[in-house]
Amino acid sequence: MTAVDVRHYPMRIGGRDVETGRVRAIIDPSDESTVATVAMGGAEHIDDAVGAAKAAFEAGVWARKTPSERAAVMRRIAAAANDVIEELVELEMSANGATVRQATGFHVGYALAHFTYFADLIETYNWKRPAPIVTFPTLAQSVVHREPIGVVGAIAPWNFPLLLTLWKVGPALAAGNSVVVKPDEHTPLSILAFARIAEENGLPPGVLNVVPGEGREAGARLASHPDVGKIAFTGSTEIGREIMRLASGTVKNITLELGGKGPSIVLDDADLDLAVDGVLYGCFVYSGQVCESGTRAIVPHAIYDEFVERLLERAATIRIGATRDWDTDMGPVINAKQKARILDYIEGARSDGATVALGGRTVEGHGFDKGFWIEPTIITGVRNDMRIAQEEVFGPVLCVIAYDGDDEAVAIANDSQYGLAASVWSGDNERALAVSERVQAGSVWINDAHQINAQVPFGGYKQSGIGRELGPDALDEYTEAKTIHLDLSGGRERKPFDILLSHADD
Repeated sequence: MTAVDVRHYPMRIGGRDVETGRVRAIIDPSDESTVATVAMGGAEHIDDAVGAAKAAFEAGVWARKTPSERAAVMRRIAAAANDVIEELVELEMSANGATVRQATGFHVGYALAHFTYFADLIETYNWKRPAPIVTFPTLAQSVVHREPIGVVGAIAPWNFPLLLTLWKVGPALAAGNSVVVKPDEHTPLSILAFARIAEENGLPPGVLNVVPGEGREAGARLASHPDVGKIAFTGSTEIGREIMRLASGTVKNITLELGGKGPSIVLDDADLDLAVDGVLYGCFVYSGQVCESGTRAIVPHAIYDEFVERLLERAATIRIGATRDWDTDMGPVINAKQKARILDYIEGARSDGATVALGGRTVEGHGFDKGFWIEPTIITGVRNDMRIAQEEVFGPVLCVIAYDGDDEAVAIANDSQYGLAASVWSGDNERALAVSERVQAGSVWINDAHQINAQVPFGGYKQSGIGRELGPDALDEYTEAKTIHLDLSGGRERKPFDILLSHADD
């Protein structure tokens, strides 16, 4: 984009464009240019959005539609969004620095496919589940109804703005809820565009509201608002703890998808060509700014030197450059603050005695005078008790840790506060499965990485989160279970009321 292309985006509340008098510039991480401006909201705008969502829910304009009716609208929205996929890709790239390949496939392609999955799931989901008939203490039948919660608050991160927002909006709308989205202030463009597309294709006003704003004001108000029945949050574990605290005041339903420090366990029988490429892909896709990234390569002493040698040779071929070039493999990190944080972690690893075997510096040269660029970095000689191995860096930094025996590999993998995702690399499926079953993580990929399947749940163990996104489990997270009991006994004389009440003729 050039200066003449800068566009202003108002927030979206109750089907209306809303201005606030506060504006934020959206910066392209690749060259630090201003690509858009956005109206920024505060607590009062969250209140307005929650009010609009509550009114829409209580009016039943969406909640009382049949599952098939909601499915039809959601499919129409997904198709319309797919018609302008290039625009959505550009909005993602310009705000968060993803490469065109990553933005087209992961950021937007996955987002629309997963939204469509939830549209399809509505028609097969078990909205009413009869329980077995009982005869004691009386003949009776119960039916479990799944019903929408009401107003859902979705707080989304900057790394996959559209995808991780639709992981929340998709099941929330599928279940009949109304939604208020608080996108990250750095990357609100694609979800603002999506909300407008949704309303233009049949979603009633007020059902999906988007309020960009700072987390400490807008996000905090959304998490604590008494009329919000559920909060879904993706972000750091530190902020997740604060979201839990704020939501506890009204005992909200909550889904948290938080940090990770993913282990990539390479067994001594692994196909090294496959494992090397897989470990690099697991760590460096989207410049390592992925919560489930495999940032700890756990490699047996017996093949450590050979594996590292191959790893360094292959990593040196990663192409860094213009994000809109289809030949580019890796782009910048999100902003100057994150860049400085990553470089500080790298320097800390050196101070702890590890070796920066590749990278570790700012990218320099023609085309890199502006933007937030860091070389792919591989650190060897790492112990699992080092800060670089225990804390989430969220950048293009891979640690390589040595081990002896499968038991030690599993122990190292599990010696972490996190448990979001892991990978195991082996030529023996039975052995790989045995190791996978012992790893404490919500997802374990064997001879693969970053395989997010919309049909199965995704979420973390330990401090990587609470609840699950994707799959039928996600609809469970956005509904309440109501049990309706129907007495079939046919009269008072068959009731156990005499436990409390004597018969009338006594």
